[in-house]
Amino acid sequence: MMSIWQNIIKVARRELRIIRNRPLYLLGSVGVITFCALFYLTLMKDGLPHDIPIGVVDQDESTTSRNFYQQLDATQLGKVVHYDTYESARADLMSGKILAMCVLPKGMNDDIQASRQPKITMYTNGLYLVGGALAWKQLLYMVNLTNGAVQREALRMRGYDEQQIMGLIQPVNVDFHQIGNTTTNYGYYLSNIMLPGVVEMIVIIVLIYSLGTELKYGTSRHLLRTAGDSITSALLGKLLVWTSIFSAIGFILIVLLYHWLHFPIAGSIWNMFLDMFLMILASESIGIFIVEMLPVPRLALSIGALYSTLGFSLAGFTLPIEAMPPYIQGLAAAFPLRHYFNFFVQEVFFGAGFAGWWKEVAYLLIFLFLPAIGLNRLKRAYIYQNFPKE
Repeated sequence: MMSIWQNIIKVARRELRIIRNRPLYLLGSVGVITFCALFYLTLMKDGLPHDIPIGVVDQDESTTSRNFYQQLDATQLGKVVHYDTYESARADLMSGKILAMCVLPKGMNDDIQASRQPKITMYTNGLYLVGGALAWKQLLYMVNLTNGAVQREALRMRGYDEQQIMGLIQPVNVDFHQIGNTTTNYGYYLSNIMLPGVVEMIVIIVLIYSLGTELKYGTSRHLLRTAGDSITSALLGKLLVWTSIFSAIGFILIVLLYHWLHFPIAGSIWNMFLDMFLMILASESIGIFIVEMLPVPRLALSIGALYSTLGFSLAGFTLPIEAMPPYIQGLAAAFPLRHYFNFFVQEVFFGAGFAGWWKEVAYLLIFLFLPAIGLNRLKRAYIYQNFPKE
């Protein structure tokens, strides 16, 4: 037992020397996650986009039309850009200078007074998904608000009191609650999953590269000799180093999100540490399994990158897995990020504790058995080095 532990320590020291001599390792792990954290956390530091340019073509030039775009401009979300003609506004919309436009037709005020239902035309630029959707939402809100104001004035003239007016204008009052993100902060929405997803990608790709370079540079036999001719000791020695590095990255990320930046969390930050650690272990198992099944560095890295990228789509944080075809729903279970997300929802949104996420822990632990499938195959590849090195 002592000799096994000594061999693991020897491999770990060897791996530390390799990392010290090849800055690419730290650049690809610590450097990448640092860049991504700075990018996402500074890009969306204000939470919700504001001052979205919305073009307005006022053909009516009445008190009602002026009140419409003044109210729109007064909101935090929208910034009104005035145009004299439809053609100039359309040209700027097509070029991306504005994200939406609204045409207030001539005679709108007269039509409202005569109950003739004027038609307000709105356009949005669908190339900018978030900005276009928010601009559309804001325009629709202002149209409904203007409609309600007109109805209220008409009902007042008929002698209705305020309670009766509100009952007619808004017969159903919706009590709306946004669980876990009450401020509609896009930083909370994206960073909570995008950054752990980047961690998963880093773990898989860097570990594949670390194992694959032993074949590429023909150093795999030296690795086995250092490990006492045991592929298990060789892998444990490498994992001892890389798990420590990846765990440090993951734990710092959790502290950054939920302690320093005060992202909302209903449960315990310690449970999120557990979630991150289990996802890292599961991702390492995936990386080892890919190299075992395909001990060709170039192809293994390609498969690892493809697998990691699919994890973002199948995590379920942009489109619910339940809305996908049944065969895709089953495929999503093969990605550690999916189980990290389910754990995250139960702990961060609901604070459910062990009762809410114990199944996800079980799923993540299942991934740890994957490396056992191809250990002998990887050992033969390390001994014979009979696979393409490029």
